[in-house]
Amino acid sequence: MRALSPSSPFDIADPERRHELVRRNDRAIGLWLLACCAMVFVMVVLGGVTRLTQSGLSIMEWAPLRGALPPMSEAEWQRIFALYQQIPEYQQINHGMTLAEFQGIFWWEWAHRLWGRLIGVVFLVPFLWFLLRGRIRRGLAPRLTLLFALGAAQGALGWFMVASGFADRVDVSQYRLVAHLVLALAIYVAMLWTALGLLRARERWPVPCRLFPHLLTALALLGLTIVMGGFTAGLHGGLVYNSFPLMGGELAPSDLWAMVPGWINLFENPPAAQFVHRWLAIATMLTVLALGWRDRATGSLPVRLATAMALLQVGLGIATLLLLVPVPLAALHQAGAVTLLTLVVWALHDAHGDREVVVAGSGAR
Repeated sequence: MRALSPSSPFDIADPERRHELVRRNDRAIGLWLLACCAMVFVMVVLGGVTRLTQSGLSIMEWAPLRGALPPMSEAEWQRIFALYQQIPEYQQINHGMTLAEFQGIFWWEWAHRLWGRLIGVVFLVPFLWFLLRGRIRRGLAPRLTLLFALGAAQGALGWFMVASGFADRVDVSQYRLVAHLVLALAIYVAMLWTALGLLRARERWPVPCRLFPHLLTALALLGLTIVMGGFTAGLHGGLVYNSFPLMGGELAPSDLWAMVPGWINLFENPPAAQFVHRWLAIATMLTVLALGWRDRATGSLPVRLATAMALLQVGLGIATLLLLVPVPLAALHQAGAVTLLTLVVWALHDAHGDREVVVAGSGAR
């Protein structure tokens, strides 16, 4: 899939010159992917704010091109508002809302969707330029193509999520919300991992390979914590049992397993979702702190940053719970989760690279 042009570094006969140009192109592509990662980071936080402000159901039309423009006339505003008035959220929660109040939630959802479109443009245009100029190394183009396809699927999944709130409920399905979040973070991690490889981050901030299994454990726990955080958010679980460490004066509240069958409580019972989320968060923090202790002699930068961020993130979570989920603090907590994910993936990538070096060296011997 790599298109070669006369100026492609892959056509240069001189090995040293070719190697230098390939490294330069890798760096350019890596920096571009990091910029895309930054945009996805903002997208995740913006999506969280959209949910927290109950703005996600304000746009009831799927118009990938025409929807990039907001309503441009009073008549168009009235038409969009009339559509919103037909759904249960308006009829049961926001009945009597004025047009000005509706516009307040509309702009959050519109900005969220517009930012998603911009990510698509910022990804696709440079990708095509790098591809047509022959700047992409062998094997990388299919991966980048898949990332773009996943981004398009993410947009469709977002609409599938929103559509779940148009009938029979006053919010979106927590299952679809979590699926939307997980796909966004999967795309983010894949882009970040690719960018780190192209930028050769391990050469500057190596992480000992012996920490690789520990980092995998930390990543798994963090992933589960984020998933349960999504269910907690989707069920508005942060608005019940606003105390810590006890819930209603007990370590485990009496309504923890109120639903039958028992497993469904994790995904449909707000107290259970919050209970599991808070203790997974504590387990993740302790795992990362243990990681920092094991790395104390080396003092790897990503591990140090992850250790500090794990402590801060738990503090943000507790404060968000105690203060009844204020929007700015809750958004900061969501940003903290993505930041911690970034640091753990960075450390894991560098430890994986060091592991490959050790294995290759052992084979050579």
